[in-house]
Amino acid sequence: MQAAGYVGRFAPSPTGRLHMGSLLAAVASWCDAKHQGGTWLVRMEDLDPPREVAGASDDILRTLEGHGLHWDGEVVYQSRRSELYKDALEGLKRNGRVFPCACSRKDLAGIAVYPGTCRVGLPPNKEARLWRFQMGEGALAWEDLILGQTSFEARSLGDFPVLRADGFWAYQLAVVVDDRDQGVTHVVRGSDLLDSTPKQIQLWSALAQLTSTDFHNSLPEYGHLPVLENNLGQKLSKQTLAQPVQVSQAMASVMRVLRWLNQPVGDGGIQGAFESGDVHQLLLRAAEQWDRSLVPTQSIQWQGEGQG
Repeated sequence: MQAAGYVGRFAPSPTGRLHMGSLLAAVASWCDAKHQGGTWLVRMEDLDPPREVAGASDDILRTLEGHGLHWDGEVVYQSRRSELYKDALEGLKRNGRVFPCACSRKDLAGIAVYPGTCRVGLPPNKEARLWRFQMGEGALAWEDLILGQTSFEARSLGDFPVLRADGFWAYQLAVVVDDRDQGVTHVVRGSDLLDSTPKQIQLWSALAQLTSTDFHNSLPEYGHLPVLENNLGQKLSKQTLAQPVQVSQAMASVMRVLRWLNQPVGDGGIQGAFESGDVHQLLLRAAEQWDRSLVPTQSIQWQGEGQG
């Protein structure tokens, strides 16, 4: 694990090229980490081969570098960490926090929250297809770095997969295992992942029990950023055909992101860095002036000017 101190991270999935929504998350998490004098890691969440695009990982890394977003240490690839996830799953099995599930997507069609069908055992003549984590009861609350006090009812989330029916590791388990292993102390990401946080807090608690770790002292602080939306109110994403950012427009793109995040772009140091044409210096000046309290809490309407 990392030494004590601020450790942030950016964890893209290589399902396509970096777009403005992802750039916003990268810039915000980088500025938050560097404002605190911390470490900023990059982790490639390449656990879904059917959705991944060949060459996307390298393209994302080149795009980050082209936007002045330099990471600390080596890039971690989740596809190379299966043994860590397997060990975590075996521990959760021993502690009774996961259970085998026979339900297919067809079985659960139209059901918003997993109804607990297999919690107390598989139905007759059914075989396990995946493993699910058993959520606890009651309210799950945390003080969000951007949104303030935030709470979810565990019942509204349902038991979620940790090992998928296709044999691939599920997002929630891999993220928590990696955040724990890398000593991540702060997770600054888009609010589209807001309902993942209570799930990850529960997982974090369950894994901490396996190693007798002080759960409250080891749990990261979470901050959720506004997402960019297109003119249909859809989150800007690869699925909604978001256009990739261009390194040739890096200065303009970073300035646009800083404006969206309500940061003081009129500051002399930021303006001077912008005029110099050095995007890394621009980010350094932005990190000096970074103020979480100014970040908006509502979604941001993307107008598509210049496509990035």
